[in-house]
Amino acid sequence: MTKPLGIISGLGDLPVSIAQNCIDSGRDVFVVRLKGFIEPKLEAFPGDAVGLGELGKLFSLLGAAGCEEVTFAGIVKRPNFTDLKLDFKGARLLPKVLSAARKGDDALLSLMVEEFERNGFKVIGSGAANKALLMTNGCLTEREPSESDLEDIRKGAHIAGEMGRLDIGQGCIVVNGLVLAVEAQEGTDAMLIRCASLPDELKGSQPNQEGVLVKRAKPHQERRIDLPTAGMSTIEEAAAAGLAGIALETEGSLLLDRKAVVSRANELGLFIYGFSPDIPDE
Repeated sequence: MTKPLGIISGLGDLPVSIAQNCIDSGRDVFVVRLKGFIEPKLEAFPGDAVGLGELGKLFSLLGAAGCEEVTFAGIVKRPNFTDLKLDFKGARLLPKVLSAARKGDDALLSLMVEEFERNGFKVIGSGAANKALLMTNGCLTEREPSESDLEDIRKGAHIAGEMGRLDIGQGCIVVNGLVLAVEAQEGTDAMLIRCASLPDELKGSQPNQEGVLVKRAKPHQERRIDLPTAGMSTIEEAAAAGLAGIALETEGSLLLDRKAVVSRANELGLFIYGFSPDIPDE
């Protein structure tokens, strides 16, 4: 009998999608909700809540629930480490956490994976927990990218790759070869809202949609955590920003609620396109 999947959960639809997929496929789940980032839609699933510094409690809860595999899903902003309530395990790990945090998000996430595995848990990625979330190659929508759009995608993929090497972010917006915005700590939706406020001469608009949001995984990131993700809000904000579509790295990004998102993209006249990880530079 398959053991329950432990979901270390933050905000958003990703942990909900993974939990529901488990239930639908006949697997039990145990959702550990991180205090300060508790997603209301997860109330229907069994689990408990812990503070970000309560590692001992977290491991005990997962063990008692019979979890052997765990996955991390959802939005969790970097906390003020000096304000954390720490249990014994959390306090022991804190110096390593502070050291890793200074090196960037990738180092911090890799440390967390190592700590979970050191305590006997197997960490799997969101795509392994729900394979239907992984972006596939090619166009999913009625509208397909034009040659100009494809040029923007190639440039955006190159820019996002370079940003990833520097551990800055996972996405950018390119319109007719011009980089309008890059993603840092604010997140994709906030970047799109910022882009929507730019003058129309710099960006597309209804009905003259132009430009692409491009998202891809960082080249050296721990791919079991924090893959770039797009969902319904991404499509809505991309349309509001006057973009022609979004492009996601194949097998290196996640698309939530695919059927509904593709349907909405068709209604809004946007494309959703999956590009190869080895896409050539512009």
